[in-house]
Amino acid sequence: MIVAFSVTPLGVGEDVADYVADAVRVVRASGLPNRTDAMFTSVEGEWDEVMAVVKDAVEAVAARAPRVSMTLKADIRPGVTGGLDSKVASLERHLGQGE
Repeated sequence: MIVAFSVTPLGVGEDVADYVADAVRVVRASGLPNRTDAMFTSVEGEWDEVMAVVKDAVEAVAARAPRVSMTLKADIRPGVTGGLDSKVASLERHLGQGE
């Protein structure tokens, strides 16, 4: 599965990057395939391991923020691996067809 999630600390002011970095550190330390962009962090793996990483990332932010908001989207496809790269590669192939 691939999970894209966003963790936002609340009640800490406008600049939240330092708090979000705590969550991203947890994801990167997990060893699971992952990617972070301006809006979400995506992580790929089996259900239990991915959800454990998401929980740990949220808890890392909650350790310093009085309140945390999380948005999560999941693509659940048993037996499929490498989706973080293959989905983007497929899109790029389709974009290249119009040139």
